[in-house]
Amino acid sequence: MSAFKTIANKIFSGISQVAFKKQVRFFGIWIALGLMLGVPIGLASAIFLFLLDYVSNFRDSNIWLIAFLPLAGLFIGFLYNKSEARISLGNNLIFQEYFIPQKVLPFLMAPLIFGTTLLTHLVGASAGREGTAVQMGAVIADRFHAIGEKLNQHRSLFLLAGVGGGFGSLFGTPWAGAIFAIEIFRTKSSSWSAVFPALMTSFAAFYTCLWTGAPHTHYRNIAAPEFTWNVLAYLVLVGALFGLIALVYVKFHEWFTKISQVIVKQQVWRPFFGGIVLFLVFMFLGDSRYMGLGISTIQEAFTKPVLPYDFIAKLLLTAFTLGFGFKGGEVTPLFFIGATLGNVLALFIPLPMAFLAALGFIAVFSGATKTFFACAVMGVELFGFEAAFYFILVTFIAQLFSGRNGIYKDQPENRLALF
Repeated sequence: MSAFKTIANKIFSGISQVAFKKQVRFFGIWIALGLMLGVPIGLASAIFLFLLDYVSNFRDSNIWLIAFLPLAGLFIGFLYNKSEARISLGNNLIFQEYFIPQKVLPFLMAPLIFGTTLLTHLVGASAGREGTAVQMGAVIADRFHAIGEKLNQHRSLFLLAGVGGGFGSLFGTPWAGAIFAIEIFRTKSSSWSAVFPALMTSFAAFYTCLWTGAPHTHYRNIAAPEFTWNVLAYLVLVGALFGLIALVYVKFHEWFTKISQVIVKQQVWRPFFGGIVLFLVFMFLGDSRYMGLGISTIQEAFTKPVLPYDFIAKLLLTAFTLGFGFKGGEVTPLFFIGATLGNVLALFIPLPMAFLAALGFIAVFSGATKTFFACAVMGVELFGFEAAFYFILVTFIAQLFSGRNGIYKDQPENRLALF
């Protein structure tokens, strides 16, 4: 019996030593790879943030630039029409390559989304910026995957780490960036083995971007109301509303995309036609608050009442802008929609305005991307830890009520959807 125990101890001791050595090797590899990926991704995000800030300020000082919306749209359509066909898939190409690897992401994908996003914002189209960061991050990371193969590291880890690094560095939320990358793919391979590569790359990219002094948007800490059953009921209600608004946005985006394909058969002319419509709408509204990112309105939503239709206007204009072929992303407009909706809900729900704006900020994003935990973590990174429990609860409820599909067409279905 004692001999058996001795043999067993040696076997398990050997297994644990082998496993330990593998883990040490894995961490060592990804400390090096995380820096190798994160530094260029962070620099790319920093350059993009500096230029986007300049372009946005220049447009606000020269509002006549919106007259060039149709021509800018035509140029964007021309560039994508002349490039490799799969580049136009954008973020969805990353999903396709993650699940069914075929070819390295085209290098042109990064400078193309970089330049066309800046052009989109220069002429005032309603769009975001996360699509640019995610695509640049994935393209940069994919350039290094051959090194990873020699080290027995799967290409999917590079794509995932690149997405996390791009997202975390752009928004200044490295924890949320890493978790976002893991959550959006939602496969068994996106397990604990992906956590360290995503975190290492996201933090390396974040600190690189921070070192440059790139302009991130900062928000004040949000105080959490005292927990009561009434507060819990209100949070379930607003979480459901935020999730439904995310669902409405996704449906309108899908609808405008289909309408654009029916009305304008040739891809090159769709953003041109969209630009004409956007110019006329902006002229009719006579207000620049729905152009570009809308950061000033987002910040306003935390301090004073906004227009009751702000969230509807931004929802429709962003869905139309991207549906007709302009470039950028949807996350910051989703922040806008959620924060302004939360602001309006404060008229009817006895909770602090800033608190509801913060909940909307992250919860509509959660519903649209199906990444409730990343959104809750983002809430902590942007608004402080005090309301962390409420952030988790509301983003989870929002995902429940947001339907099965999100803004990324090739993302796996939302397993938490109630309908």
